[in-house]
Amino acid sequence: MRRLRHNGGVTEAFINAHRSSSDAELAAALVQHAGGLALRMRAEGLGTEFKTSVSDVVTEADRAAERFVASALEALRPNDGVIGEEGANRPSRTGRTWVIDPVDGTYNFSQGSDYFCSALALIDDSPSPTPTISAIHRPALDTTWVAADGEATRNGVALPTLADAPLAESAVVTYLHPTFMSDDAVREPWLRVVSGAATIRMLGAGSVDLANIAAGQMGAWMQHSVPDWDWLPGKPLVEAVGGRCVKVDAGGVTWCVAGNPQVVDEVAARLRG
Repeated sequence: MRRLRHNGGVTEAFINAHRSSSDAELAAALVQHAGGLALRMRAEGLGTEFKTSVSDVVTEADRAAERFVASALEALRPNDGVIGEEGANRPSRTGRTWVIDPVDGTYNFSQGSDYFCSALALIDDSPSPTPTISAIHRPALDTTWVAADGEATRNGVALPTLADAPLAESAVVTYLHPTFMSDDAVREPWLRVVSGAATIRMLGAGSVDLANIAAGQMGAWMQHSVPDWDWLPGKPLVEAVGGRCVKVDAGGVTWCVAGNPQVVDEVAARLRG
């Protein structure tokens, strides 16, 4: 079988097509191309490696998608910094850094699920990084979310403002790795939250989860010890539709919480006990 290769000619064509693109246009194009590349590579079969556990994996598609994004940014935004989940790293000379998650939800992706995405955020290099642009693309559904200039869109259509709702009427999208199930300090705050929710879901791709929160399809999102590439792409989407994104210290870890203001306040209070 012929192995699909993402050659330099494809990257060069992308670069030439986007030399005049705005940051938001470039962000959307990057995740669409990276996500499409990953999906095509999966169709041909992938090698998979384990990182820290059987559920923490990386594939050839993760690395190829990140190489593409990093190469395109090197040509189109050469003075900006780059940080990627799979190791891409370039210091910033502009005070701006692109944070890349080439395939978010890699375990899902490696198992043939469509619940995965490519995501990135453009942040300022402050002590508390603030995303100015973000984009998330779910290739299996050909759906792209973009946050820019305080507006969130899905496939180019503005998302409406989130309505307030209590935890008891909300679905909580969350994750708690099995290794923490026996850790009382972490498990108990988590249980205080999820036991008060209408229902819970563990879907395994943080950026897709947060995009769905922004679209009003789920009520709240909660996870601890979240890396920037799983938090920063979705955060400005939620905030652009009137939601809140906060970090809460509880049980010896830091929890990221997102949703409408009412449910975020309730989740944060339950985490703190």
